[in-house]
Amino acid sequence: MSTQPARGTRDFLPDDVRRREHVVRIVRDVYERYGFEPLETPAFENIEMLLGKYGDEGNKLIFKILRRGEHEVTGEADLALRYDLTVPLARVVAQYQNALPKFFKRYQIQPVWRADRPARGRFREFYQCDIDAVGSTSLVVEAELLGAVSEVLARLGFDDFRVRLNHRQLLTALLERAGVGEKMHGDALVALDKLDRIGQDGVEEEFTRRGISSEAAMTLVDVLRRTAAGSEADPGATERGGEHNKRVAGELEGFVGAQQAGVDAVLALTTIVNLTEGTPAAGRIRIDPSLARGLSYYTGAIMEIAVPDLAGSLGGGGRYDNLVGMFLGREVPACGFSLGLERIIVVMTERAMFPETIAGGGVDVMVTLWNEGSRGEAIALAGELRRGGLRVDVYPEPDRLGRQFKYASSRNVPFVTILGDDERAQGNVSIKDLQSGDQASVPRGEAVTYLHGRRR
Repeated sequence: MSTQPARGTRDFLPDDVRRREHVVRIVRDVYERYGFEPLETPAFENIEMLLGKYGDEGNKLIFKILRRGEHEVTGEADLALRYDLTVPLARVVAQYQNALPKFFKRYQIQPVWRADRPARGRFREFYQCDIDAVGSTSLVVEAELLGAVSEVLARLGFDDFRVRLNHRQLLTALLERAGVGEKMHGDALVALDKLDRIGQDGVEEEFTRRGISSEAAMTLVDVLRRTAAGSEADPGATERGGEHNKRVAGELEGFVGAQQAGVDAVLALTTIVNLTEGTPAAGRIRIDPSLARGLSYYTGAIMEIAVPDLAGSLGGGGRYDNLVGMFLGREVPACGFSLGLERIIVVMTERAMFPETIAGGGVDVMVTLWNEGSRGEAIALAGELRRGGLRVDVYPEPDRLGRQFKYASSRNVPFVTILGDDERAQGNVSIKDLQSGDQASVPRGEAVTYLHGRRR
């Protein structure tokens, strides 16, 4: 029997958990400073709550839960693991509408599940770090979201990310002007959403395979080529952000012509760019008409975070003014963004972006055990050190000090204490620095102060 976890899932060892907690602490701190409040929802939902919200492609990726007990033989599903955190939010807003403020801003950091094909940075079980604002159509919301997620990435140490920005109404206008029939818009968006993985030639082939005319495909791809944002490795390699956005806006306005929804969408995009000038997203945004985001519930601006050498994004989101209304029977404006915790950790690990103190940083000092008779004293000393704010481990059995030191070093514990016969008789404790090799004998009552003074 294999002991490996199910494909697309992972076990998290102590250093893995510490890395995750490091990222989550920063995410939570930034989100709360932007006025977002915490929310948690169940791991599974009623299946009808999820089906039909993510398009045909998304429906295939939902993990369904079969009916239980006497209904199990039917092979039917009545529950499903949540696919994202947005639909559960919409349900919560509908359920608790009278208890929530006029403008409800929430963040949610929980796992989601997708029956996807695992790949680098792509898992079947993964955490999302969401922020959403419900109740306003103002583009200030989009600007605030982009400012928050950009600040998170900057604080984590990312300096080469780009924010891709598009609008679903602009995509509709582009498809119409290119000659793609309305019934084929869904297929076209699914194909376009694969652009970062299969390239422009691949998108043309995908269009043809889905029954979209080659003329329409060529027209649309030509627009995308003319509005490309340049090198991913250097967001300003071909054009600086302001120059690119101004040129692309002009190109797009010229292409959509009198299609008013398309013109309004271009104006919305330029407004969002201007509003973010005073935020951490300033200079990082590129209007990118090739961005599709396959989720069918988006109604307005859509956005993604791209970094070099990563197929896919670190996160994305957009406006979805109709989703909550599905549950309430009236339109409720909403906009959100989701950061992918796993992808962030993968990239940070590969780039060695985590602070050195993260790895093996779980224990400050280990109390050694001199002999069987000193067990009580060792536990008492550990208690004193813990009350002093230190993280303390106790070696559980008598052993040669060399072996105890080796064990502490293997766990990256910086200090060990020794309570030998002489130390106990004199009321002292010996403290050894395992990195420098220095050892000092200090009064037991001063051990906490000494260790705090030597901590790195």
